[in-house]
Amino acid sequence: MNIYEIRRFGVVAFLVISLALVAFFLYVSNNIVNDLAVQERERMQIWADATKQIADLGRDDGEASEENIDFLFSIIERNHTIPVVLTDNEGNILLHRNFDLPEPVDSLSPYLISPVNEAFLRGKLSRLRNRSNVIHIIISPDNFQYLYYDDSKLLRRLSYYPYIQLFVMLAFIFVVYYAVSSTKRAEQNKVWVGLSKETAHQLGTPISSLMAWMELLQSMGVDPDMVREMDKDVNRLSTIASRFSKIGSKPQMEVDDLNKVVAKASSYMATRISSRISLTVNLSPGELSVRLSAPLLEWVMENLIKNAVDAMEGSGSITIETGRDGQKAHVTVTDTGKGISRKNQKTVFNPGYTTKKRGWGLGLTLAKRIIEQYHSGRIFVSRSEPGVGTTFAIDLPLASAGE
Repeated sequence: MNIYEIRRFGVVAFLVISLALVAFFLYVSNNIVNDLAVQERERMQIWADATKQIADLGRDDGEASEENIDFLFSIIERNHTIPVVLTDNEGNILLHRNFDLPEPVDSLSPYLISPVNEAFLRGKLSRLRNRSNVIHIIISPDNFQYLYYDDSKLLRRLSYYPYIQLFVMLAFIFVVYYAVSSTKRAEQNKVWVGLSKETAHQLGTPISSLMAWMELLQSMGVDPDMVREMDKDVNRLSTIASRFSKIGSKPQMEVDDLNKVVAKASSYMATRISSRISLTVNLSPGELSVRLSAPLLEWVMENLIKNAVDAMEGSGSITIETGRDGQKAHVTVTDTGKGISRKNQKTVFNPGYTTKKRGWGLGLTLAKRIIEQYHSGRIFVSRSEPGVGTTFAIDLPLASAGE
């Protein structure tokens, strides 16, 4: 299992644990809401029983009955949170409590309902009749009352709490994941930029020394053909150092013909790959004017060709094509190699990913950085099938006529 499979497993594990915690908290919150709803139902049942006993005691006489009525009324008066409406069997409102009425209640006539308040209570009653929050009170065989009650403010607030909690926890998970990913990307960028610039710096001294030796060899009468070939390799090293020095700083971008850059890079690689590998280049007719950095784009093409050669393990064919699609120019590099599995088609651009025993896994990472950050383009695996081959594609915006 490579580092990216481990990371993918870690991300999945993090999300699973986070969702499990969210589900647990939602379960606990829902249980609290349900328990409170049961308690309010029990309180309303007591309230209904007190109402029935008041009606029963109202038909009796005696001092004991009056004391009991006071006690039962105190039970009713203690309800300060649960909105209730008491009606008779004909739907007439007999009593109401704990509603935010549009008009204040007359303290001298608390049981007198104004037309505005009655219309408001009728609307509430109509809604409550569609719910299960109702208790039937049997006063006598031919006399019924109905106690309708709504959820208290506390219960309503708690019923919204699980959804608020879910939103907050998901937002927290997203922020943590985004922060960790951003920090990791920033650290990787610093590492690659520092590594590139240090490589360019370390190459600078020996390259300068080699150039001096080349002049000395030429003055000593060494075979000119040999000196010429050595000079090509020294210039090549100088080009590589220049490419590394451009990583991390904004390169100089110029409008150039994409066909020319692709042809140059392909021509250079054609003489440095096995004769058992055929390299075919099909260039689009006419110029493909793109704002680009030629040294960096050549580097990308060389990396793609090298990867194609490695994927074919010594024999096969590579086809490079250029073209245009609307306002974009595109380049494709197709090989007949071993292909890339679907799960790794995005991972191949991550730092450190490689299938080679001695590879560092930096080529495609730098290619992606060059194409996307410097050229505002896109590089991706267009097609790949294990055992058949792979096509890498590059999309670049065409330069406008005024550039």
